[in-house]
Amino acid sequence: MAKKIIITGATGLIGKRLCNALVKMEYEITVFTGHIVKAKNELPEVKRFVEWNYKKPEQWSSELKGKNAVIHLAGANLAGRRWNRKYKKNIAESRILSTKNIISAMKEIDEKPDSVICASAVGYYGDKHEELLTERSPASDDFLAELCSKWEFEASKAENLGLRWISLRQAPVLCQNEGMIREMMLPFKLFLGGPIGSGAQWLPWIHIDDLVNIYLFLLENQNIKGAVNASSPNPVRMNEFADDFGKIIKRPSYFKIPKLLIRIVKGELADSLTASQKVIPAKLLEAGFNFKFKAIEPALKDLLKKSGRE
Repeated sequence: MAKKIIITGATGLIGKRLCNALVKMEYEITVFTGHIVKAKNELPEVKRFVEWNYKKPEQWSSELKGKNAVIHLAGANLAGRRWNRKYKKNIAESRILSTKNIISAMKEIDEKPDSVICASAVGYYGDKHEELLTERSPASDDFLAELCSKWEFEASKAENLGLRWISLRQAPVLCQNEGMIREMMLPFKLFLGGPIGSGAQWLPWIHIDDLVNIYLFLLENQNIKGAVNASSPNPVRMNEFADDFGKIIKRPSYFKIPKLLIRIVKGELADSLTASQKVIPAKLLEAGFNFKFKAIEPALKDLLKKSGRE
């Protein structure tokens, strides 16, 4: 019998690719979305959509009954706009309150999902310089770290209901024509590319294909629970990342983008974008997960080739 999965945030960078993979594996998917028409257009292979307002669980709580797992990806885009007080509130509420309401909605359900897999971020660790970071490392105290801590705390309440919970601490996702790849492409094409910040900081990263496979792996491996780092086993210095990027698209990597300039454009987000985080996916390695892209150069070559940029 096909496993039944609920997904929030299905039209995002990760969600669209994860939905495609799950459909190919013959999972029965229900997409929770605030924009059904848009979701149907972007996810034509998905058969079932439910109108979802995370502030009104009474409208969708019955849909949780009899499902095998909930994958919760929804949340305001961290890099969607310059961080100010209002947008930071939106970022936090869209993650913390939505997770709280999903878990709370399960309390009265007889046939509860077995698992709740909730997105989180390596921002949990903050700027840790040269420290090697595993799932046992403590949280920092900046805005993003405190957000991740509260977010994960709400997800962990699933355990009180007898459910398996996972908070997946995702590294910056490398994907063709999106996210970090897209942001860096223009300055490099204009011969103005280079590392962000000092360049000496450690950059955790994950190829989109590996991230999708991690979600699939966690769905099938019931022994894994709690916080899980979703990052390549080989973080790199920002200088190395920029050098490889430039080499692949045949452009120099000379011009550092100073943190002050990033702060003018992105606000407080600049602190997270330039943080040093030497993150290792200890739990996944211990569980035997096989990374397709362990090193940054082949990962970038694959993505830039798909983008037509190599």
